[in-house]
Amino acid sequence: MNKLLLSAVAALALASSPVLAQPTDILNASYDIARELFEAENAAYAATGATVTINQSHAGSSAQARAVLEGLQADVVTFNQVTDIQKLVEGGYVSEDWTSEFPNNAAPFYSFPSFLVRSGNPKAIKDWGDLAAEGVQVIFPNPKTSGNGRYTYLAARAWATEEYAGDEAKIEEFLTKLFANVPVFETGGRAATTAFTERQLGDVLVTFEAETLAVVKQLGADKYEAVVPSVSFLSEFPVAIVDKVVDARGSRDLAKAYLDFLFTPEGQEVAAANFHRPQDEAVAAAHAATFPEIRLVTVEDAFGGWDKVAAEHFADGGLLDRVFVNQ
Repeated sequence: MNKLLLSAVAALALASSPVLAQPTDILNASYDIARELFEAENAAYAATGATVTINQSHAGSSAQARAVLEGLQADVVTFNQVTDIQKLVEGGYVSEDWTSEFPNNAAPFYSFPSFLVRSGNPKAIKDWGDLAAEGVQVIFPNPKTSGNGRYTYLAARAWATEEYAGDEAKIEEFLTKLFANVPVFETGGRAATTAFTERQLGDVLVTFEAETLAVVKQLGADKYEAVVPSVSFLSEFPVAIVDKVVDARGSRDLAKAYLDFLFTPEGQEVAAANFHRPQDEAVAAAHAATFPEIRLVTVEDAFGGWDKVAAEHFADGGLLDRVFVNQ
């Protein structure tokens, strides 16, 4: 076969191959309380001249991970815990080196479990120990379905570990009382907020600081107060490209550009304005008055890392199951 014929065959094969049309939209699967945050981020991103349409899906972070594994065509995920993205890595949807694809281990902003009480703080709730007191009803989402709920469990356990000098029996006694004080476990953070603010359940809501400050702003300081405990758990909100989806859709460049924006000063400003603590030092300094100082423990220092947490605390029959009396 001569070169001319080979070229003709190659051209014919190329012409007959399906050409992947460049998509004009992407889907961001995100955690439950981030609706307002990403509405603002998407508007700010559009203001840069980006013409891509950003569609949103919101639910508990763990529930979203399962949805992607079951077929939700999310181009990017913006979750609230590393373990949920790791599930996508294990399922072959996200690259193993996803934490190196963006700054700060792919976490553009962070928060921590904090308290929201009703005006006047009638039960005088100031710290984690108060949540286990008799007669106190606590609202927070189910740790089985919500990253928000898992962070609450880890923050409470970290406090108890310090308070009881590592005595596991006393730690479990405290956590069992705390879980017994929860009248209903909602599946996600926003449902827990609704239970507390609209259905008027409970004496205290435990959720991310980003949510407590937003509620005070939206519903009024005359109705609710944000309470910062003595110590809490660093809650980084990681992001990742869903490789399996973007490679099929041809949307990798769109997905990368969108997530890159979250780390820019403009994206960080939007996060801070929506009460998510920014990683950018200049933006953080500009919003210092909004965010009170707090001592935050990390998963590495308090629990030996996420792999150890997953195996010891969140696996079936793990330490969480031993205190989760309200399943």
